[in-house]
Amino acid sequence: MSMDRTALPAELAGELDDRSREIFRALVESYMESGDPLGSRSLSRMLPMSLSPASIRNVMSDLEDLGLIYAPHVSAGRLPTQKGLRFFVDAFMQVGDLQPEMRESIERQVRPNDQNSPVETLLTEASQMLSGMTRGAGLVIASKQDSTIRHIEFIRLDQSRALVVLVGGNDQVENRIMELPDGVTAGQLVEAANFLNAHLAGRTLSEVRAELQRITDEVRNELDALSRDLVERGLAAWAGSQGGSGAARLIVRGRANLLEGVSEGEELDRLRMLFDELERNENLTELMTAAEEGSGVRIFIGSENKLFSLSGSSVIVAPWRDSEERVVGAVGIIGPTRLNYARIVPMVDYTAQLVSRLVRK
Repeated sequence: MSMDRTALPAELAGELDDRSREIFRALVESYMESGDPLGSRSLSRMLPMSLSPASIRNVMSDLEDLGLIYAPHVSAGRLPTQKGLRFFVDAFMQVGDLQPEMRESIERQVRPNDQNSPVETLLTEASQMLSGMTRGAGLVIASKQDSTIRHIEFIRLDQSRALVVLVGGNDQVENRIMELPDGVTAGQLVEAANFLNAHLAGRTLSEVRAELQRITDEVRNELDALSRDLVERGLAAWAGSQGGSGAARLIVRGRANLLEGVSEGEELDRLRMLFDELERNENLTELMTAAEEGSGVRIFIGSENKLFSLSGSSVIVAPWRDSEERVVGAVGIIGPTRLNYARIVPMVDYTAQLVSRLVRK
C-alpha cells in the first residue's frame, strides 16, 4: 500500500538522539492509547532503558523547545503537539498490510446484495464498516455524477402544473413538479417530451446543453413557442435532479463513537464544533481534491485539513476511482488527533480499493 507522507525538515530528526526518540515515541504511543498526559515517572517505567525521572524531564524540556510536546496544565505531564503528531506519523510510524482475516471481514461488510443494488447502499455500508472497526466516524464522499437520462415524460396535474418523470441511465426514477406556461395543451406536452427523447436521450446534462446550442434552429423550426418553453422547463427540472455540476454528497456513520468517554470541557466543545461542520457539508470538494492530489492514503492532523480545522479533528482519507481511473470519491475516518493511525491507514486504503472494484462491476 502507499501513503503520502509530509516531508518535515531533516534537521528536526537530526535534533533527536536515540534516548530522545524513545521518550518521544513512548509519549506519543501512550497518548494515542489513553489520550492522557504522561509524566516523567510514568515514562521511566515504560522505557526499555534505565533513566531517572530527572533525566527524562531534561529530555522532555528539549522536546518541548522543539515544539513536539507541551504541558496542557501546570505541573501536568506532557502531550504531543500537532507538529509532534505529524513528525511521529512521518518519521516513526510503520504501516503494514492488512491480515487476510481483516480483509475478509471488510469484504463481508461491504458488498452489494445483488448487481442492481444502488451505489449509495455500498457507500453507506463502507462508512458504517469503517466506523465500527475503528470506533471513529466513518466518512464517504461521493461526487454527484453528471448522469445520463433515458426517458423524460410530462404528466399534467392541473392547469398550471405538470409532473416531470425522469428515468436515468441507472434506471433510477425521479419526479419533479414543473410550473406550466399559460395555454399549454396536452398535445404540446407530448410534443415537447417527444422532442427531448428523440434528440437528447442517452446524453448527460452537460452534453445536452452543448447539443441544444447546435440544434437551436431545429428547435425553432420544429416547435412552437409554448413547446420550446416546455423543453426549457423540462431541462431545468433535469438540471435540478443533478444537484448542481460538481456537487458532492457526504455520508457519515458512527458519530456517537466520538462521544465515548467524553463528558465535559474542551473535548466536548470540540466535538460539538465537529458535528456542526459535518452538518454544513461545506467545501467537500477541498477534501476530494486533497485525496486526488495524493497517490495513496492522506492523513490530515488538526488544522492541516480545512474542512474540519475548527474542531481540530484528524482525517484519514483515500480516494476511490471509477472504471476510467478518475477519482470520484473518497473514504476515510474522522476522529480525535489521537487516532491509531498505523492501524487505521491500511483499513482505509483497502476499503478504498474495494469500493473502486465494486463500483466498476
